[in-house]
Formats: sequence, structure tokens, C-alpha cells
Amino acid sequence: MHLAYVALGANLDDPVTQVHAAFDALRGLPASRLLRTSSLYRTAPVGYAEQPDFINAVCLIDTTLSAQALLAALHDIEAAFGRERSFRNAPRTLDLDIIDYAHCRHSSDALTLPHPRAHERSFVMLPLAEIAPDYALGSYGTAAGLAERLGGSGIDLFSPPI
Repeated sequence: MHLAYVALGANLDDPVTQVHAAFDALRGLPASRLLRTSSLYRTAPVGYAEQPDFINAVCLIDTTLSAQALLAALHDIEAAFGRERSFRNAPRTLDLDIIDYAHCRHSSDALTLPHPRAHERSFVMLPLAEIAPDYALGSYGTAAGLAERLGGSGIDLFSPPI
């Protein structure tokens, strides 16, 4: 089994419901167990600002799927939720990103591990620090340390974990 941290985000079609339903979909992944979920966080959009706020969270999955198979399964879940990839940072019904997979380093056109921008994003680091404060994300530092450095500007705790 391999531990994988996955970031969730949504800002269309009742994003709170979308994220809760995504947790349920992740519980149904083959050869995997959803171990832990963070609280939900309301986050101002990054990049393209003319869109609704996001609901973000992070979860921990224990899986025998390879990183590439996990990514494919996450894309299938996104598609089932109506995800459309119209342009970078566009509004979305659901976004699922692998933050880290068993501390592996990987780089391809389809997947880079750890996630290349996770350490720069408070909306990823705050929920990750909630469920795994001492988790070291590559050479960038611990989730708690990164969350503290990034701060919480534009991010509000929305709900306790489910």
C-alpha cells in the first residue's frame, strides 16, 4: 500500500455538496482506503479572479494503485462530476490533484510528484497541515511549516472534517 495525499476543489454547482460527494467517490476507489479528510475551506480564486470562491480540502488515501492509475481514477471521478477543462484556472465542478504519492519523485507530461505548486498554495497547505502537520512535502518543508509561511489570507475555515 502507498499513502497519497489528494487536494480537492470545487466552485460550481453547490461546491460543498460536490466536495462531500467527491469524498464518497474516493471512498469507492478500487484497491484503496480513504483514511483521513480535512475540514472544508472557503478560498478566493487564484489566477482567474472573475469566478466564485472555491471550497477546498485535502484527504489521505492508502492505495495499491500506481500513481498513474490513481491519477486516471481521479480524472474519471472529475469527469463523472462534469469537470470541463476550458482554460487554466477556470471555474470547475471538481478538481482532484495528487499532492504527493509515497514521497515519490516523478516527472512526465501527465504527472509531476510532488505536485509542483502545492507548496505555494495556502488552500492546499492549510488543509494538509490540519490532517498531517509533520508531513514533509519534498524538500520544501513540513505541511505545518509551509502553511505558517504562506498564511491564510483569503482562506476561511468552512466546516469541520466529515
